[in-house]
Amino acid sequence: MSTPAEASRIYRRYLSAVMVHGHASAKSCGLGATDLYALNTLELTGPLTPGELGARTGLTTGPTTRLIDRLEQAGYVRRAADPTDRRKVIVEPVGQPADLDEVMAPAREEIARILRGYSPDKLNILFDYFNRAADAYERTAEQVRTART
Repeated sequence: MSTPAEASRIYRRYLSAVMVHGHASAKSCGLGATDLYALNTLELTGPLTPGELGARTGLTTGPTTRLIDRLEQAGYVRRAADPTDRRKVIVEPVGQPADLDEVMAPAREEIARILRGYSPDKLNILFDYFNRAADAYERTAEQVRTART
């Protein structure tokens, strides 16, 4: 077992590698990293208001509008009336870069190969961790944003 310092270093290296891969994948598809993050967010959550999308991406109003404009012009999202309140606009995902799956396939295949090496019990532990860690990061990101405003 690693020491706490070694474990921290390994974990930080992992997070950095995921971020670097995301940036490289976005760039290879003609997107910025925030564009790809926004598309992923919309795919996971479903439609969001521009304000909600801005909050999740950490962007202010102007940059959020430009982000949505870029994604809409590229055919990845559309603005629509909110079905529950027609005065509001929501941003809906409608597509993704055609080459995104191709760009991400090698990493997905390698990760799948790694995961196949784990027993079902260990996979349950890993995915429990991923879910709980995602919740923790989302919760603390909101705390950081709130504390800085």
